[in-house]
Amino acid sequence: MKIESFNENLDFNDDKIVTKVLLESSFSKEIRILLKEGQIMKEHKAPFPILIHLLDGEIDFGAEGSTHLLKRGDIVTLAGNVPHDLTALKDSIVRLTLSKLDKPERVEKVVG
Repeated sequence: MKIESFNENLDFNDDKIVTKVLLESSFSKEIRILLKEGQIMKEHKAPFPILIHLLDGEIDFGAEGSTHLLKRGDIVTLAGNVPHDLTALKDSIVRLTLSKLDKPERVEKVVG
């Protein structure tokens, strides 16, 4: 068993989006993404289904030709290979759940 917090040691960065793998289980990887207001994750896609849970803040989530306003507590599932993007409207904490088969380094390339 391992216990981690998505809400502790929040090191937001004015210059770049901050990502950190907090937990890895037998079926998933749990990643925290910290976005300052105005920061953008450009359009990208994941090879496997993902789950996005907005723990705090507010983001515009673009997918499938529409933009959806996500507020604190909202959760979204997305099939693999669907292009999507995120724009932080407020400082935001995002929980990203990846398949165990996916690579966290791929997320780093998107925010880098």
